Amino acid sequence: MLFNHTEAAVSYSFDEPNLVSSAGLVPVMRLAQQAGLAQLAQQMVTVANTGADKGANAGAKISSLVAGMAAGADSIDGMDLLRHGGMTSLFDQVYAPSTLGSHLREYTHGHVKQLAAVSSRFLARLGTQTPLLPVGPLAGHGEHMVFVDIDDTVVEVYSPKKQGAGIGYNNTRGLNALLVTASTAKAAPIIIGQQLRKGAAHSVRGAHKLLSDSLATLGRLSGQNAAVVVRADSAYYSAKVAKAVLANDAQLSVTVPLNAAVRKAIATIDQTAWQKIEYTQAIRDEHTQRWVSAAEVAEVDFTAFSSKPDAADHVTGRLVVRRVPEKNLQKLAATQGQLFATYRYHAFFTTIPTTVLDTVAADKSHRQHAIIEQVHAELKAGPLAHMPSGRFQANAAWLVAATMTHNLMRTTATIVGGALARARALSIRQKIITVPARIAHRARRLIMHLPTGWKWARAFTRLWNTALSPPPQESRT
Repeated sequence: MLFNHTEAAVSYSFDEPNLVSSAGLVPVMRLAQQAGLAQLAQQMVTVANTGADKGANAGAKISSLVAGMAAGADSIDGMDLLRHGGMTSLFDQVYAPSTLGSHLREYTHGHVKQLAAVSSRFLARLGTQTPLLPVGPLAGHGEHMVFVDIDDTVVEVYSPKKQGAGIGYNNTRGLNALLVTASTAKAAPIIIGQQLRKGAAHSVRGAHKLLSDSLATLGRLSGQNAAVVVRADSAYYSAKVAKAVLANDAQLSVTVPLNAAVRKAIATIDQTAWQKIEYTQAIRDEHTQRWVSAAEVAEVDFTAFSSKPDAADHVTGRLVVRRVPEKNLQKLAATQGQLFATYRYHAFFTTIPTTVLDTVAADKSHRQHAIIEQVHAELKAGPLAHMPSGRFQANAAWLVAATMTHNLMRTTATIVGGALARARALSIRQKIITVPARIAHRARRLIMHLPTGWKWARAFTRLWNTALSPPPQESRT
């Protein structure tokens, strides 16, 4: 692309009151309104009862935060992108960033819990507008399952005055965001639970409580009646986590540490039981810094948490083991036991019956737990690029608003369908939301003039027809 004018032939002026840069917010925020976002927040968040007027109008202020995040704001100051041109012709009660920041700073732990309840109900109502977790009819490969993944991530912070900041598991100073996502073979992940913790918090701290709440939220989603599998890494290998999963009629698939009991169980596997598997894509092995495209898997019956004195904590299931040839020259040269002389072992424990997923399918399913890292990356490239406040509870409320925005964007992508059905928030934002428009008024109608030749015009139209078309008339008998 080449610039086609001389320097003296072009100029600019900020004087057009009828232009907007994010016309796609109209159908998106209409979806949010239909799902009752503002109404739920106004009814359930009691910040206004603290005696400070900064807490008033929680519904409109939370809606402003979600709209700003959907349009690309990653800080409180970034919310100013909602206040330009003809935005006031499209939206009412668009608050200034300073007002939104003051509102968040009024939150206590109880108010954050109230906002989390709003998020849960908001997600359930979004699920009535489009199937967020469609499943396939096939058994034996996971297409008929809903996969719930739990993991935490450290959001790096720099201010020394940031409440709760500490050195996390990755040696980074920040705040710890614990997330629970739900996805299927046909649907990208939605967030069904979130909790902000101190940066130095252990990964498993409070995970069983959040999982119980998240699985209850999942059960309220419209049409959600498929089998549920909870996946996690070894940080969540805990009897409390397992009990919470099984109490909610879900299955567990969790990586196990290679302790003495696990190694003893691996040693009992017959050499003829190992099955070769080929990865469709090579996997990067961080231990050897090599690409691995082949491995072997086998399984053995196993009782997890057998060292617990209470037999009620013991869980029986399958220990699925994957082994790959050892390529680390230092380990090969060292004197090691025969079991680990030529292979490295990765094991996970699962309660999924073999009639549902065989050994190879269970291994493939468990390795897809990494999908939650995409959600972490997506949030950190958007609203979680910063933790905007010095106050911990304000940041906790910001995290809840970010998860509501994520779920609203997933609803948008699902309605749009096609190539964008599984697209990340950045793609939805670029192609659907941040489309510029000129506002005109004609015959008591507001008309948005969008760019000619916009490649995603059909996708925009599908979203518009869903969000703003009149509801079908009820049939009368």
